[in-house]
Amino acid sequence: MSSLKVSKICCIGAGYVGGPTCSVIALKCPHIKVTIVDLNQARIDAWNSSDYNLPIYEPGLEQVVRETRGKNLFFSTDVDGAIQEADLIFVSVNTPTKKSGIGAGYAADLNYVEKATRRIARTATTSKIVVEKSTVPCRTAESMRTILEANSKPNTHFSILSNPEFLAEGTAVADLLNPDRVLIGSLQSPLGKQACEALCEVYANWVPRERILTVGLWSSELSKLAANAMLAQRISSINALSAICEATGANIDEVAHAVGKDSRIGPKFLRASVGFGGSCFQKDILNLVYLSESLHLPEVGAYWRQVVEMNEYQKRRFTRRVVDALFKTITGKRIAILGFAFKADTGDTRESAAITLVKHFMEEKALITIYDPQVEHEQIWMDLTEVSPMYSLHQIKKQVSIATSALDACMDAEAVVIATEWKEFALLDWESVYENMSKPAFVFDGRLLLDQAKLTQIGFKVSTIGRGAEIPEGLMI
Repeated sequence: MSSLKVSKICCIGAGYVGGPTCSVIALKCPHIKVTIVDLNQARIDAWNSSDYNLPIYEPGLEQVVRETRGKNLFFSTDVDGAIQEADLIFVSVNTPTKKSGIGAGYAADLNYVEKATRRIARTATTSKIVVEKSTVPCRTAESMRTILEANSKPNTHFSILSNPEFLAEGTAVADLLNPDRVLIGSLQSPLGKQACEALCEVYANWVPRERILTVGLWSSELSKLAANAMLAQRISSINALSAICEATGANIDEVAHAVGKDSRIGPKFLRASVGFGGSCFQKDILNLVYLSESLHLPEVGAYWRQVVEMNEYQKRRFTRRVVDALFKTITGKRIAILGFAFKADTGDTRESAAITLVKHFMEEKALITIYDPQVEHEQIWMDLTEVSPMYSLHQIKKQVSIATSALDACMDAEAVVIATEWKEFALLDWESVYENMSKPAFVFDGRLLLDQAKLTQIGFKVSTIGRGAEIPEGLMI
């Protein structure tokens, strides 16, 4: 059986996964032509912009695109042309949680995956390797294969692979350049294994072979959901403990450090916060809940659902702590929200805890000023409109404003809330912030970012997640 050689790659979807992934492939495989396509003309124009004002922010991504664009990396809206010439096609489209119909609120909406699959079948006149890059439910590849085989042209064969991404936004380029592992799932047939080896050879241009794991198709699909569910589980576990710390006077940093020293547990993802966000964790856990219940495993579904419920509880609890500290009411009070992205070093706001916090503060009739160094103002307004459908944008803007700097956001505020762990917030001139705030001046650190002792010395009343008031020695039993 002759081996397959990949010389041209098409990626359908120029978003947070497809853009960085295939840009790095182009960088590391100069002999392969990589074309990233998308129907969104504005997004493609941004990828092709002369000033490299890319549609997503990731440290290191601009440099990768500068080195490859126009050489062997191309961005286009000509989807059919890219499909036609490619040997291998990544399907990297959005798979949001369904908002209506069967499985609403839990199941993944595979509409874009199906549309991309049907377009490949309709357009391709030669055999292709089709790779699931989007996060999908287990056995989605079977549906894709059925569609492709039912609509394929004579003498055209499609091999389906699963190659889930394990990127962390903010470190995506570093993760791609030096991955813990690359996972490739295939059917265990001769053609399936041949296609798998072809993709292995692409990654082997820079990834050591021992880090390229080849498994069955269904195992690969489930591994992605399992990895995100278990990472989110760790965050919800430490956040649950942060509530106990606040009630007892314990320090969640100290608890996490002690627990993380156990080699069986390790220190990663044990940092308490106001809650996890991003495009994957909640979506993938809910997908796992739906899958479990569909397989008549309700106890399994209930177990994973609790991870999401704890995350929502953490955000509600944080809001209540702010209200209680500000004398049981925040009506008409100015609150500065520093950070709107779901984490530092990204402009992505999907499922960001800040969105929920602002919604809760709006319901309490507070006046909110938001500042984030990377999130576009238009995105903030879009997110707030979506999360508060009972409010028009005009009504939202009566309570919410957006500042162009952290200092401006804090001007005349009665409280500052750290919602995203941007380094610049730790380096702020907090003495100037204090001088320009209403007194007493409160700081609520939802990301364990700030030096609580230093801020207290300045004059702030500081509330840090996972830290309760210390119990005076005379009250100890």
